[in-house]
Amino acid sequence: MKQGKPEDSAQILFFSHGGGPLPILEDEGHRSMVDFMQKLPTQLKNPDAILVISAHWEESSATLLGSQRPPMLYDYYGFPAEAYEITYPAPGSSELAKRIIQLLEKNKIPAHIDTERGFDHGLFIPLKLMYPQADIPSLQLSLLRGLNPAAHMALGKALRELAMENILVIGSGFSFHNLRVFSWNSGMGPDPRNDAFQEWLIRVCTGQEQQDQIEQQLVNWESAPHARYCHPREEHLLPLHVCVGMAGRPGKLIFDDLIFGKRAVAFRW
Repeated sequence: MKQGKPEDSAQILFFSHGGGPLPILEDEGHRSMVDFMQKLPTQLKNPDAILVISAHWEESSATLLGSQRPPMLYDYYGFPAEAYEITYPAPGSSELAKRIIQLLEKNKIPAHIDTERGFDHGLFIPLKLMYPQADIPSLQLSLLRGLNPAAHMALGKALRELAMENILVIGSGFSFHNLRVFSWNSGMGPDPRNDAFQEWLIRVCTGQEQQDQIEQQLVNWESAPHARYCHPREEHLLPLHVCVGMAGRPGKLIFDDLIFGKRAVAFRW
């Protein structure tokens, strides 16, 4: 892993990864997201490795994938057979996994490596769109059970020493995740409650406030407008907290459009 040169500094993204395998299955409601993700690598440096914080993995302690050839984990159900034939044969990175374990333990965050788990769709769906050649070592980091927002902010802060390595860090979640109100109809009308929450996210994540103020607002995210309508359960929001904790500065809005009939946003640091 390259280290120490300013031009090799880490790149950090948070984005919404869509509904299960639908982005790969050419679902009309994911068209804007697919177009965004396919073009995104042209705006980025080619990374030496990719670290994904996936909304679809929760463990009692921070856990890293340890396999050099992670298998596929089809963590969705009820889709056509082709959804279970998707492959993403990117290599793992046991070297990076060990490095991250050391950083987390140095910051008193219990952590371990899982050598058997595979890539879930929080990784393989966006990366198949972004880097279809699957030749960049890729790694997943779990969320923490209990879904404590402050703990996930601390998880990100513990990763700040990675900032001088040429790593692409992706918070793979969804800025809106209320399964009951997603729409199969891409022409669905406005949702003022969702709009209010997305505008709040944009203001907090891209404004000029001090980092401690940004962090405090995200830790108290339930106070945001219509927070629990947009996130009845917060696992798809918390990858954002890890990204903000790691970045230590305001981000830039890079996507604001409909996914699955609902407005969703993405940020870059």
